[in-house]
Amino acid sequence: MGVHGLTSFVEGNHQFLTEMRLRDCRLVIDGCSLYFQLYFKSGLDQARGGDYDLFAVLVRQFFAALSECAVQPFVVVDGGMDQTDKKFKTLQERTQSKIREAHALSRGSHGYVLPLLAREVFKQVIFELGVPLVQCISEADFEIASLAKHWGCPVLTNDSDFFIFDLKGGYLPFSFFQWNNVSGKSAERYVPARHFTVSRFCMHFNHMNKQLLPLFAVITGNDYTPGKITEIFFSRVEFERVPSGRKSGRSSSPRIEGFLLWLSQFANPVDALEMVLVILGGQQKGNLRAQLSARLKDYQLPKNSSLAQYFSSPQPALPDTQGLPVALVSQPEWLLKIIASGKLSSFVLDVLVLQKVLLVAQVENSHLASSHMTSLSIRKSIYSLLLDKPKQESQMPQTSTQRGRGRGDMNRHSQGKGGQFYTPCVDEYDRQELNLRKNTVEAHQPASVPQLYLTAIDKASAQVRLQVLLGALGVMEHVLQPLPPQLCLAVCVTFFWMNNCKPKPPQPLLQAILLGFVYGELSWRRAHPNDPLFGSKASASVCQRLSQLRVNPGQRRGLDLGVAHLLSQWQSCMWVTMFLNQLLCFPLPEPQCAWVFSGSLLHGLEAAIRGGQQWQSLLAGDPLAPQLFSILQEALTNPAALPSANNSRGGGQRQTQQRGRGHEGRGRGNRGRGRGNRSRGMASSNSALDNRFQLLTLDDWQQR
Repeated sequence: MGVHGLTSFVEGNHQFLTEMRLRDCRLVIDGCSLYFQLYFKSGLDQARGGDYDLFAVLVRQFFAALSECAVQPFVVVDGGMDQTDKKFKTLQERTQSKIREAHALSRGSHGYVLPLLAREVFKQVIFELGVPLVQCISEADFEIASLAKHWGCPVLTNDSDFFIFDLKGGYLPFSFFQWNNVSGKSAERYVPARHFTVSRFCMHFNHMNKQLLPLFAVITGNDYTPGKITEIFFSRVEFERVPSGRKSGRSSSPRIEGFLLWLSQFANPVDALEMVLVILGGQQKGNLRAQLSARLKDYQLPKNSSLAQYFSSPQPALPDTQGLPVALVSQPEWLLKIIASGKLSSFVLDVLVLQKVLLVAQVENSHLASSHMTSLSIRKSIYSLLLDKPKQESQMPQTSTQRGRGRGDMNRHSQGKGGQFYTPCVDEYDRQELNLRKNTVEAHQPASVPQLYLTAIDKASAQVRLQVLLGALGVMEHVLQPLPPQLCLAVCVTFFWMNNCKPKPPQPLLQAILLGFVYGELSWRRAHPNDPLFGSKASASVCQRLSQLRVNPGQRRGLDLGVAHLLSQWQSCMWVTMFLNQLLCFPLPEPQCAWVFSGSLLHGLEAAIRGGQQWQSLLAGDPLAPQLFSILQEALTNPAALPSANNSRGGGQRQTQQRGRGHEGRGRGNRGRGRGNRSRGMASSNSALDNRFQLLTLDDWQQR
């Protein structure tokens, strides 16, 4: 939620904080706050689409530092938007702001825009390291605070609401968390930090009752408080001037400080609320009381946390499902479990619960159509899987509960032979020039793919699920045969992008993307002791040669906006295709984003090739590298692949004789996760590949 102005006030007055040496304890981490802070404080690229390989290294270093200090991390991330829509206006305003910041970055100015796949990279590293993680149904603040209270341990975040929650273990603001400066002797290593507790804070304001702080937060203003309430209250109350002796810190906010001192005169929150209602006055006192009381409950923590049991179980069951949105109550258990595990994107929650999504702003050419238009047909397939019902259900009239709050117009009715049926729709909020606009999109699955409903996905064979995935992308299955399994999805996405992006990609950019795939593959393999390429000097030389062509991420001027726009379209396609693959229980291995996309590298490679460099010379010295490049290039230019997903007829249905073997034996939710969980290797229809490599085909992976 966040209390307006409170972070600056507290962090500017260090008497509210104490020094702490964090070691040998549990730590509840606000995952969303963590990946934002790590990315933005690192100086990594934002304008060119993000450097996910470098970001992944940073995430690993962070958790290595905690491990060195015997700190046990538990990561909690936000889910979808709140089902009540009480914060939707705020989210729209933030998205609009990010559109303008992305535009500023595209013109060489300042801005903060998290690259599109950063959250997926963060989660992939978490899964690889085995760090416990849970994804909430909606905003995670309340669940984070409840878990920390249950365990009595500190919270690491950058959210001012944690200056309000009364937590025994306290709050560690990320701004003072020196994870990259681990100190102490070998047996007593610690992370230097600063520690906040509500008790110490209230002591500075006449030892005020801690229970008054939620009222302070609500009236001062958070993401849920109507701005008019804050404005009216502070216009009608004149606080005493703060004595100069109180200003012992470096920063002061007369409004915050004065309000806290004013509240300290009340013995309890009931008396304070009555006085606030008197000050606000008006004819709507009863409504105001109900409104403020509802907001105060946002800070009332339960005695126990359902997440404590979730994290403590060797085989986590669902967190407590009480309070689930109506749209999720009837959903299959496998779906709710994979959502809670974080292995299915929260994008799915927004579609199921609200039938609306906010598409993330990217750095692109604002005069052209949004990059997300390129991936529209893939999103339509996702919407169809999530919202389509079998005919007998779709012909039944919807109740007001089924339609949901404010969604009565979102299912367009038409007449069919069997009676009335509806086509589910989703409201997408996306960039149009420099403004956020709503577009209503109908769910649609290509006619060529098998009909599959949400309740049956986990029971469908891997073959059927693969057909649905490839049908949405317009790719023939036998195209995957010669590819390394971990690059199959990335190649499919690239094929779809080639046939749907506008303008069409020039050859230097396509070659740069393939070189990026080769770079990622070699980089990963040569760093892992169990791989035949471990320590390979030839591979290291190729990687170094390619990496030297990176564009300096601090170089804001000189951005090639045409390349940036096309790569934003590619990322949008990868983003939603990963969600579709997750929803289908991973018919293809999930690619490691850190090894398939690096914006500064791709911009540099494209410029080098356009300037006359040949891909053969860039890969010279390691026989594997040019062979892998040729395999990837051939897959993308194979004439048997369909021309586009929008015009596909029979996409993903013509199979080779061997396809579909051994698909059904794989466990749900674990398919295709991090590279650390599966054997690595290369596959080629050409047996001439160097015998240093253990060959692994897609068929082999699907049978594992």
